[in-house]
Formats: sequence, structure tokens, C-alpha cells
Amino acid sequence: MARRKRMSEGKKNIIAALLQEYDIQSAEDIQDALKDLLGDTIKEMMEAEMDEHLGYESYERSENPNSRNGYKQKQIRSKYGETTLSVPQDRDSTFEPKIVKKRQKDISAIDDKIISMYAKGMTTRRISEMIEDIYGFEVSEGMVSDITDRLLPEIEEWQNRPLAEVYPILFIDAVHFSVKDNNVIRKLAAYVILGINHEGKKEVLTIQVGENESSKYWLTVLNELKNRGVKDILILCADGLTGIKEAINAAFPKTEYQRCIVHQVRNTLKYVPDKDRKAFATDLKSIYQAPTEEQGRANMETVTEKWQGKYPNAMKSWFSNWDAICPIFKFSAEVRKVIYTTNAIESLNSTYSRLNSQRSVFPSPTALMKALYLATFEASKKWTSTLRNWGRVYGELSIMYDGRLPE
Repeated sequence: MARRKRMSEGKKNIIAALLQEYDIQSAEDIQDALKDLLGDTIKEMMEAEMDEHLGYESYERSENPNSRNGYKQKQIRSKYGETTLSVPQDRDSTFEPKIVKKRQKDISAIDDKIISMYAKGMTTRRISEMIEDIYGFEVSEGMVSDITDRLLPEIEEWQNRPLAEVYPILFIDAVHFSVKDNNVIRKLAAYVILGINHEGKKEVLTIQVGENESSKYWLTVLNELKNRGVKDILILCADGLTGIKEAINAAFPKTEYQRCIVHQVRNTLKYVPDKDRKAFATDLKSIYQAPTEEQGRANMETVTEKWQGKYPNAMKSWFSNWDAICPIFKFSAEVRKVIYTTNAIESLNSTYSRLNSQRSVFPSPTALMKALYLATFEASKKWTSTLRNWGRVYGELSIMYDGRLPE
């Protein structure tokens, strides 16, 4: 059984004085007492600061022409609510308090709390209501926006930071949001580019908010990565983004484009009703889990022949996209587990999708970008370990792409 830590005599005396001074009967009384003490404690500390500033204590004689000049009332916010301070003044108006600075009106660290709430997708109105409910003082929606706007230079710096020269694997995926833009609500896509670096750790390279996919658009995005230092990408995994294949060939001609198999399967099963979906999905495994490309192609034709009569359109995309599906067959099972799906990015996307559950419409593309950045920052805190079996995966990729990976 753990021993109870003994309370110091100093603490006992403080508590006894509190109980006597404030007639404390409940936990709420304790909070009220602390709130009352807060203002007086800060005032006493400011008095000590003033003594140091002037070079003499109150009521002492001094040759200093500057002197005390009464007090000025000031409202501050704290975690106990709003408190009125009596701030000492001097005749020359040269006194600069350190404990609560001249223009400081908040000592509750409320900025961090607001940013944390914003990161979870809460609206400015909801944040304002929550702060008032919890702390008892009003924070306007405009103040919430102003606080989160302080992130914009940080976001710009993050979006332009230098990147590694080589990424073994890159994933591109998109999450869609409703955004008000010029008073019109539009569906915008947040394109997320996530890299696996040579250490086997995940890293979000950039987030692009846009609406029109095209080879020109993707070429701009990939060229931006080049401008930030990326010289080579071994494998780029993505769904069937419009123009992505052409853009890769132009920006990184040596890069292998692997179509996401999970997305491919999902798109196929859209044509299949529930009653046949499980059986159809099992048959599709025989394609992408085949040991060789030749066997995978043969299995694809078998699956097509089996289901053609009932679902004539289901397998068409497998044939039209085979050149982007088949690169997977050159790799071992361990490498396939990393590249055949965008699972590495799907967990991140689930974090972004929770933003949609908090609000139906973002007030602007900038508001969406702030929320995405904060959500990315929160998610990446957990990325401390390397991918499973990364040593073997990296070794295989080093052999497969001789000379293109760092030693």
C-alpha cells in the first residue's frame, strides 16, 4: 500500500487560513476563494515589480523623481473566470509589469484550448459557447477566428519546408468537404500526399485543397515537391485520379505508378448487390494475390467470365487500368502489403473525415486548411515507429531500384 505524502507545515497553515477567511463549505467555495486570491496575489507581485522598477519600497524616501501614481483597474480572464486587477502606476508611465503585461487580458492559456477545439473540427460558434460554459466569460466567434488565424504563417512555412531528396513510397488520396467560397457552397477535395521516408516513417508532405483534377493540376503539385527538394520517388500509390499518370511521367519519369488495389476493389463492388458482394470480393483476391502477373491476368479473365452475365460493367476498369495494377506482381508479399493499399493514408483520412462529422460546411477554404493542418499535427504525434518489416521492404526496394535509395 502506497504511503500518503505528508503535507508540509506551510501548506497546512495556508489551508487553515483559507478555511477561516472564506468559510469554505464546498468545492465551489474553494474555486471562489482561489479566484479572489488570484487578483490580490498578482497585485502583490506587481507591487514588488514596482519596487524594483523605482528602486525603493512604498513609503521609503528616495531621490528618484519618478514615483508611484495610484492604480488602474484592469479586467483579465483566467481559468477561474474574469478577475479585476489593481495595476500600480508610476508618474513617468515607464512601469512595464512582467507577470501580466500591459496589453495582456488573458492568463488562462485559452488560445491553446481554442486551437485544440478547432483541431477537432468544432465550429467557431460552438467553441465560443463551450468557453463561456466552462470558464464563464465570453469569447466572440471573431476572436476564435483571430486566434486560429495566427496559425497561417506557421501553415505556410510547413507547406514550404524542405523535403527529403528520395521517398521510397508516396501515397496520394483525397477527402471531400463542403466549403463556402464567395457565398457559394461547393464540394472541395483535400488532396493529401503522405510519404514513407527511408527510415520507414510516415510524413505528410503537403495538403492541397482544390476541385479540378487534371494532368496540369497534378503536374503543378508534383513540381512543387521537386522545388522543395524531392529528386526521386520510387513508387507512387493512388486511386484513379484524373491526369495523375501523365503528371508522374512528366515530373518523375522513373517513378512506378501503382493503382490502389483497395480502391479498385471498392469501385468494382459498387456494381454488385449485397447478396453477391462477399463471393465477388473473394474472387477478386485471386487476381491481386496471384504469385505472378501472368497468373493474375488469367485469374482476372476467369473472374470476368464468371460474373459477366450478371454484372457486365463490374470488371471493365480492371482491364482498362491493368498497366497501373500489374506493377504489384514484381514484389514480394511484404512489399505488397505496404503498397497494394493506401491503408497508411486511410487512417489519416479517417481523422480528416471526423472534421465532417463536426460541421457540415466550412466557412472558407482557409478555415478548412487550418482544420486540416491541426488534425495532421495531432495525428502525426503518434507516428513514432517504423512500418513493420521495413528493413526487409527497404532491402528489397534497394535491390529492385538499384542505386536510387540512400545506403
